[in-house]
Amino acid sequence: MGLHLSIEGSIDRVVDRAVEKGCNTLQMFSRNPRGWRSKKLDKGEVESFKLKLRESEIWPVFIHTPYLLNLASPKESVYIKSVESLKDELRRAAELGVPYVVIHLGSHLGHGKRGGFKRIVDAVNSSFSAVENNVTLLLENTAGTRNSVGSSFEDIEYIVSRIQNERRIGICFDTCHAFAAGYDLVSKGAVKHTLSRFDEIIGLKVLKLVHLNDSKGSLHSRIDRHEHIGMGKIGERGFRNILRSRLGQLPLILETPIDKRRNDVENLRKVRELAQ
Repeated sequence: MGLHLSIEGSIDRVVDRAVEKGCNTLQMFSRNPRGWRSKKLDKGEVESFKLKLRESEIWPVFIHTPYLLNLASPKESVYIKSVESLKDELRRAAELGVPYVVIHLGSHLGHGKRGGFKRIVDAVNSSFSAVENNVTLLLENTAGTRNSVGSSFEDIEYIVSRIQNERRIGICFDTCHAFAAGYDLVSKGAVKHTLSRFDEIIGLKVLKLVHLNDSKGSLHSRIDRHEHIGMGKIGERGFRNILRSRLGQLPLILETPIDKRRNDVENLRKVRELAQ
């Protein structure tokens, strides 16, 4: 269980932060998430990062792609930059020894899902061909906000089934996004049914990571707003059932808010309490 943590200062310091907060896994950006350009990784920082990981036994580690990427974009300039950024992240992950890169599927901007699907499939296939390594790309389900791609299991399966190198593709399941998209995660029966549908349509074997977030929005609200664990519409009951399901056996990364009500370490504590 872990958190999405900052690389401020130097990239190896993210491991120090994870240890301080009691994490045994972590997620991070490999660079500034709000810009297109990336600075070359410092060799000394890379070696220090790897050493600290080995000593801490924090594993696995996940890199999240920057916010600007939109592999479904019909805008050529954005699409080209997004594909180049994805290739860059795959290279950086390999350099850092990180096995997974997580990516949002993006928005078709009103040009239709099918066109968006094709853009994503072409982007991933061309990126894998250009960057041949063992890094696995995890596609994250979306909340179903307007024009977004990948909120339904059927949409995700359509994309995954068209990726040529199936060995390098997996899924990151975000609980807030799934709930907002209409997949019930509150009762034990609801969690079981949602996972059964996932297995039937996509297959649980490709599920590699869970983003454990409560939801400010109600079931099927299509509102992408994370809430503290147990304080949202999924609630403590939902997370007890989630943590006792197959999802609870996977690496868990929290992306919960930090405010006066609770910080990230307190959210980790709450998850551990609910899991007992």
